[in-house]
Amino acid sequence: MQTEARVGVVVEGGPRALNSQPKQHKPLQQQYQQSQIGTVSQLVAGGVAGALSKTCTAPLARLTILFQVQGMHSDVATLRKASIWHEASRVIREEGVRALWKGNLVTIAHRLPYSSVNFYAYERYKQFLHMIPGLEIHRESAGVNLFVHFVGGGLAGITAASATYPLDLVRTRLAAQTNVIYYRGIWHALQTISREEGVFGLYKGLGATLLGVGPSIAISFSVYESLRSFWHSRRPHDSTVAVSLACGSLSGIASSTATFPLDLVRRRKQLEGAGGRARVYTTGLLGIFKHIIQTEGFRGLYRGIMPEYYKVVPGVSICFTTYETLKLLLADVTPTI
Repeated sequence: MQTEARVGVVVEGGPRALNSQPKQHKPLQQQYQQSQIGTVSQLVAGGVAGALSKTCTAPLARLTILFQVQGMHSDVATLRKASIWHEASRVIREEGVRALWKGNLVTIAHRLPYSSVNFYAYERYKQFLHMIPGLEIHRESAGVNLFVHFVGGGLAGITAASATYPLDLVRTRLAAQTNVIYYRGIWHALQTISREEGVFGLYKGLGATLLGVGPSIAISFSVYESLRSFWHSRRPHDSTVAVSLACGSLSGIASSTATFPLDLVRRRKQLEGAGGRARVYTTGLLGIFKHIIQTEGFRGLYRGIMPEYYKVVPGVSICFTTYETLKLLLADVTPTI
């Protein structure tokens, strides 16, 4: 969730000035056609950028998940010995190098629609919010723009997360598998979960996911905008792209730090009952937080945060660069009627 929030902020905040051009008066039909082209370009660019970013950072993402779920079935002694290098070496030794990308196929299958829905919904929500009476006549106001970006981003995140959540759950279960293979692939996992846990089993942990959307968007956007304004006030001639990438990465680190406990609980809820195992947590979110703190300490809420930090900068950079490059390439494509 953190990555989607920070990437949306970076793309929205950074390169708009680079691509802005004087408005020209054109026939309504031509304007409509260009709008459609822009929508398709945005869907493709957002989906591909998200998939490529996730593929490049997949090893770190899998290590994050493995650390996050360790406390469910491991003893305290084992947890104390955990380290990124130790866990990566274990995965390579026991499962092979390719295992670092285990679950990446479903990650791509999830990220393509997720990123596309996220970018598309964000634009649609912004248009809708600008049409609200009282906001329409103040659309150039900084306060109104801040409100529209924040609410639009939050609603877009909720929409995308809800629409594609079963694939996110399957991704977690495939990535969490080590030596024992219970789910043989995406379709087999979807069928098995539906049969053994019911259709609602595909939505375990959705509550924690949606609770994290608002804070993640708020922190990412607030930190990003504050850092970017401060930077431009001190160094106004620096590259817009460089400033956006730097501020986006820092806002991602801040967002991850603040919302990581919710993300950890989400992963553990997604694994409840996986592979026929008995349930570990029988309470709500507050009860799960209390259980983790009692059994693993406060640091247990941040188990796996280091690989999450390490993937922030490359993840944001790859997604941002790919998205902007594809938008420029797809903008040159003209429709044939």
